[in-house]
Amino acid sequence: MNLATRRRRQALFLLFFLPGIALSSWVTRTPDLRDRLEASTGEMGWILFGLSLGSMAGILCSGRLTSRFGTRPVIAAGTALLVAALAMLSGGALLSSVPLVVAGLFTFGMGVGAGEVAVNVDATDIERATGRTTMPMLHGCFSLGTVAGAGAGIAATAARLPVHWHLAAVTVIAVVLMLYAVRAIPAGTGRAAAQDGGPRERPKLWKDAKLLMIGAIVLAMALAEGAANDWLPLLMVDGHGVDAASGSLVYTGFAAAMTIGRFCGTYVLDRFGRTLVVRASAVSGAVGLLLVIFSDSAVLAGAAVLFWGLGASLGFPVALSAAGETGPDETARVSLVATIGYVAFLVGPPGLGFLGDHWGLRPAMLVVLAFVACAAFLASAVDTRRTTPAAVGGEAS
Repeated sequence: MNLATRRRRQALFLLFFLPGIALSSWVTRTPDLRDRLEASTGEMGWILFGLSLGSMAGILCSGRLTSRFGTRPVIAAGTALLVAALAMLSGGALLSSVPLVVAGLFTFGMGVGAGEVAVNVDATDIERATGRTTMPMLHGCFSLGTVAGAGAGIAATAARLPVHWHLAAVTVIAVVLMLYAVRAIPAGTGRAAAQDGGPRERPKLWKDAKLLMIGAIVLAMALAEGAANDWLPLLMVDGHGVDAASGSLVYTGFAAAMTIGRFCGTYVLDRFGRTLVVRASAVSGAVGLLLVIFSDSAVLAGAAVLFWGLGASLGFPVALSAAGETGPDETARVSLVATIGYVAFLVGPPGLGFLGDHWGLRPAMLVVLAFVACAAFLASAVDTRRTTPAAVGGEAS
């Protein structure tokens, strides 16, 4: 591996790490933020809907922008939006302003969504260039970022550090990471791929049954991951009666389980194959959700979150890798599957918030459980190696 490729790979690790630390930094403070805004559970669902709406807007633009301009400018713009969003959230918390917080969450979602396709297209290009399975480790860096951010969030919550000062500090860290990482991303990666595949083939992607099944897996796993990111601290506080710091600690356990699962992903995928790994992941997630929903023991529910995290860890990155290998025009295929997955982020927060307001957050998670169970039956769709020669070069198996 030459120096430029090594630096590019390291930059991608940082670009996956940054959204993770940013996301968990405000997620762990959602109980404090809710109290600051004096919002109910249902109102918090609509506030979080700003994040979902921004994510969907960003993901719908990302594929086309990547095809036209390449990955580098899209990644740079998305990361800049994320940094601006953190500053807006800090200001919204300081002023107790619901509109500013909603705008900040919309901008946050827009930044992450806009960069989603671009950064994953760049990641699949790295896999192809190096001949190594890299996607799980890259998404593992996102989860590692959530662990780091959650740990800082727990400390800030325990120390009663105001939310606005906490998020202001994270904003400064984000600026430094962005300025360092973006420079190492080469120009033209996604643009060249789009020219090879040809935009005329994109409408046919909706008729590709295997691609749509992969999209359904991403939808289920994104809902499992997003439900925890949006609601887990509040689920533990309101549903199991723990304090805010303990709720943040449980979320940190979820993030740690996600991180372990993703960093172990290369080994287990090479040893057991995609289908078995995705099916086992779905079963693990379902078991964790069952215990969180039906157990009246806060300790058992907190421990079960580890199964939830392990189950949600590999579905998204494995499915994105598989989507890029189902045929020509990798950018369009990754974009389509990512867009299907982001539907979970669009409808998840307000939907679960509505159900939580009427029946409680624990019963609301039955919806997530049903989707994760369906993913177990669709797992064979991610095995694209027997049907596309591109997959042979994309995996180190």
